[in-house]
Amino acid sequence: MKKNWCLFDNEQEYDEAYTRFEQIKYEKKGDANYREKKLLAFLLDEYGRRTWTLEDPDPIEFIKIRMEDFGYKAADLARVYGDKATVSKVLNYKQALSLTMIRKFSKLLQIPPEALIKEYELQ
Repeated sequence: MKKNWCLFDNEQEYDEAYTRFEQIKYEKKGDANYREKKLLAFLLDEYGRRTWTLEDPDPIEFIKIRMEDFGYKAADLARVYGDKATVSKVLNYKQALSLTMIRKFSKLLQIPPEALIKEYELQ
């Protein structure tokens, strides 16, 4: 018997939907449960957005995360920016990002520029 899904009010409803989604997650367009799978994916995502908000990392942490994602080292950023000492200072919170760095690192690391212009504390 199919359940009539709607927005979840609590974790138990979320868990039920997740269990059902796991059962039908490989349904393809045209299959009997495909529409239910798409609805559950939407509802699960929506519940997560409303319930579990993660704080955005500060710009330097964001850069470090993306460096790890791409396998870059500080030397790779220095090649793009042109000054190894300045890149080191920035990554160690000793100097703020410059506009030029924001532009270049945004492009290199595929980070939205607005994520890099946030204020953060220097040490």
